[in-house]
Amino acid sequence: MAEIIDHTIAHASSAAEARHAVRSALAQRCVPLEDVAPQTWQDLAGRALEPNGYYLPGWERAVNASARDHTGSSALCACNDDQPSRLIGLMPVTSLWRAYRLPLPALASGHPYGTLCTPLLDRADPEQAVTRLLGAARRSGARAMLLRDMSVAGPVMQAFEAALRREGLQPRLLQSYERACLDATGEGETVLHDALGAKKLKELRRQRQRLAEHGAVRFEVARSPGEVTAALETFLTLEASGWKGRRGTALVQHDGDAAFIRRAAPALAHDGACEIISLFAGETSVAAGVVLRHQDRAFFFKLGVDERFAKYSPGVQLTLDLTRHLCSDPTIRSADSTAGPDHPMINPIWRGRLGIGDVLIPLYAWDAAVEVIHGALIARREGLGLARRALHALRDLRKRRAATPQPRR
Repeated sequence: MAEIIDHTIAHASSAAEARHAVRSALAQRCVPLEDVAPQTWQDLAGRALEPNGYYLPGWERAVNASARDHTGSSALCACNDDQPSRLIGLMPVTSLWRAYRLPLPALASGHPYGTLCTPLLDRADPEQAVTRLLGAARRSGARAMLLRDMSVAGPVMQAFEAALRREGLQPRLLQSYERACLDATGEGETVLHDALGAKKLKELRRQRQRLAEHGAVRFEVARSPGEVTAALETFLTLEASGWKGRRGTALVQHDGDAAFIRRAAPALAHDGACEIISLFAGETSVAAGVVLRHQDRAFFFKLGVDERFAKYSPGVQLTLDLTRHLCSDPTIRSADSTAGPDHPMINPIWRGRLGIGDVLIPLYAWDAAVEVIHGALIARREGLGLARRALHALRDLRKRRAATPQPRR
């Protein structure tokens, strides 16, 4: 596969030459992600056909700089004919080798740590943006593109389908699932009552009253960069104190991940695109979460709780307050949980569903390479599924053995 990074940019002899190389590359092929001008990227985000808080420049650039297994991405860029410096489309990408260790000529969506990789397309001409992105992918040497964690029923996917149809091509859905989302256009209490019912809400109020025995319960939202920076540290401590810390996956346990989130959260807060939500009992923070905002949609990134208060359902209590908070905000119409399918906590509360999937985009008609890529991706998915089932069976066997009294010797 051809290199997807234009090394002439890195070796330009002057700043002016480098800027010219970047502009040329923007119009032609992939460029290193860090070479896309942040303001140009931010301007496109403001005109984006479909929101994606995880592809905002302040977030994705921070991810690409240091997050574990998420660095080294490039960008497919589409530019306007009349204004070459004006982006009309942007898609962070990596090679299929870096994404999945498959040595095949395909590009995959750059993963922004959150589970949404919907590309940014200018709403003024999304199909043209898609056409330019496809052309840039072809010039990189790719034979296919893998759109990972794509919003499969949204307007961006529809723009891809329309552009591909004009070229006699058809996308291939490899896998999909539905995850919880919130319709935030209703009144918060009504939304919660319709989702949970009077009996469940009564039980949750009882738990909240018991939590108040440890101190007055209050919900706080950190918005300014300074507030977000301070509240983020509390969130990181809470996340590491629970099961994520025991599993070794808490953000603060890895220097690169900690550096990414500490850079990204205040940077987005500067543009009003990140909040840290917290639930307190007295002076003790019992739950906290990170919420991104892009256009009229919020994105619930992560949640951390103090497990000492588990019997009061602090994560659920925080999500109830977040629901009321978002429903009372006229600028927010929906919220993406960015959670997995069948999530036991948020699925009963946020009853809307958002279709997410992996979509393979062929770049050429009747291309044998695409069939090989398709087959390899399916085989990889089935192999991972088999490995997960084997691991779960082994864990179940160990639990049964541990619960079975052993005979005396």
